[in-house]
Amino acid sequence: MFAYSRWDVIPVLAAVLQGSYLVALFFLFPTLPWWMLSLLGLIYSVSISWNINGIAHNFIHNPYFRARWMNRLFSVYESLILGTSQTFYDCVHKRHHQGNSDRKDEKGDTVDWLSIYRYSNDDEAESVWAYTFLGYFRDDIGQTYKILKARSRADARWGVAEIALVIGLALTALVLNWRFMAYFVPFYYIGHSLSNLNGYYRHYGGNPDLPIGWGVSNYGLLYNLIWFNNGYHAEHHFRPRVHWTKMRELHQQIKERMRAARVRVICTPHALGFLDPSLPRRHKAAVSVGA
Repeated sequence: MFAYSRWDVIPVLAAVLQGSYLVALFFLFPTLPWWMLSLLGLIYSVSISWNINGIAHNFIHNPYFRARWMNRLFSVYESLILGTSQTFYDCVHKRHHQGNSDRKDEKGDTVDWLSIYRYSNDDEAESVWAYTFLGYFRDDIGQTYKILKARSRADARWGVAEIALVIGLALTALVLNWRFMAYFVPFYYIGHSLSNLNGYYRHYGGNPDLPIGWGVSNYGLLYNLIWFNNGYHAEHHFRPRVHWTKMRELHQQIKERMRAARVRVICTPHALGFLDPSLPRRHKAAVSVGA
């Protein structure tokens, strides 16, 4: 059933668990106190980033199932529990690997739509605050659709269908319990912002001009166990088709080259990259004052 590894049952079951959590949250909403709802909402927010950067991300590079229809079905399911089209995410993320968080060209543009340099006012990375909280509103659905359509009309149709299903689910939930949706939307937004924060520090301090240094890595055992080896990000950008279960093996193969190239490694999970003691003082000051 699985195309690359039996271990892919773990992210698939993790996605099922997240979806079950969301359904339970909807039905328990009327009975829970505000403090518990706040805690459960924050857990869901973290789970959005966890899924996008682990489950959904690995699914892009190595689709989990042999059968095409099963991959389509899982893509739709991921779209529904994350509130965004998995097919459109596939397109944007593959463009991310074409540019690898590149700096702006002479026209002020970047190949990578997710580049930390794309919206900066100079040659430095933009503020982590702007990248984190504005990123959700920067998605260009029309441009993504054009790229998808040029690549595959079937994929473009699926992407539109996923968006329609997400909107339909949201409207259904709104009709059934508008109070739940008023509670849910802020946590949904926070979750996608946390994903942007994670993405920022996966590239901040990396070298966009050096393939082996395109990403920033963290080798924490617990972090990589829970986040499906998301910490091996320099390795991932260097060899993006390597399966998530093989990232530690890849690291062993290229670690001397990485060390010689002074590839950036941080001691915190990426979403907590602002706590890393090796950050430049200028960046720490910007984070502390909210610049």
